[in-house]
Amino acid sequence: MATATTTTVVPVETGPFRYLDWGPVILGALGAAAMSVVLIAFGSALGLSVVSPYAYAGVSAKGAAILAAVYLALVMVASFAAGGYIAGRMRSPWRTTDETESHFRDGAHGFGVWSIGVLLGAALAASGVGAVVSAAGKATTAIAAAGTAGAASNPALGQLSLNPTDYAVDRLLALAPAGASAAPEATPATPGGAQPAAAPARRARADLEAPMARALAAGLTTPQLDVRDRTYLARVVADQTGLSQAEAEKRVDETYADLKAAEQKARDAAEAARKTAIIAAFLAAATLAIGCAAACAGAALGARHRDERTAVTFLGSTRFW
Repeated sequence: MATATTTTVVPVETGPFRYLDWGPVILGALGAAAMSVVLIAFGSALGLSVVSPYAYAGVSAKGAAILAAVYLALVMVASFAAGGYIAGRMRSPWRTTDETESHFRDGAHGFGVWSIGVLLGAALAASGVGAVVSAAGKATTAIAAAGTAGAASNPALGQLSLNPTDYAVDRLLALAPAGASAAPEATPATPGGAQPAAAPARRARADLEAPMARALAAGLTTPQLDVRDRTYLARVVADQTGLSQAEAEKRVDETYADLKAAEQKARDAAEAARKTAIIAAFLAAATLAIGCAAACAGAALGARHRDERTAVTFLGSTRFW
């Protein structure tokens, strides 16, 4: 009597033995970049909603900068963690009894996601392809410029912002106000009743601006204005404005002091910008390092979920994809 034999085929997962799966790594890096772009666009909208070009309205510039830095750091870390998770979850399992080596290779895939993501972000930033970030930056610049639109629309104020020495020359050559003591015009006696020599005509302003500006600019590099430059400037001011020599020297001293104060403010602003750039560079490096750790940890978590057949859910019930 013949006996029927039933054979059951059990599917066994067999995959190629690879030390590194480039597909999941590239997908994780691209996914991290895409998520960061979306989150940055969302954060830009939130940021633009809390700032204002009007005085005493919205978040201050310092507060907005701090919030933006914190948000960008969180976005970077979260994006790298998600990209690492995708790479670890999708890579082919490494069949070995050495769990330490398997965990290291899982984390190495996360490191690959982080490396490609950093290089991709640097390339996009260097080439200016980041249209969303660029648009947000232009919008923020427009809001900042709106606060000074009134000054920009005033031609007189626009001229003052060209060069500090131009403004200084304007102050030096301003005519003496009505009632101010003018420089005495001495009429020396001449033998034989001859007519005295005519007073020298005032020189054109265009001929005076350049040498006066150079004298002031040279004085800014020294602790005090050179005596010869001070005498020259005072003489020109007295001749052009009708002030007495003492009042002309006083005007020169006041203008020079104002220029020195403006120069010091510019140096202080440059020093503050330098310190801010140093802090920003250190924070960027620290954030990138944390992002690397997040990518490696995400890859390890994804690999563990892959081995345990864990279903990824969203809000406790719906599958993430």
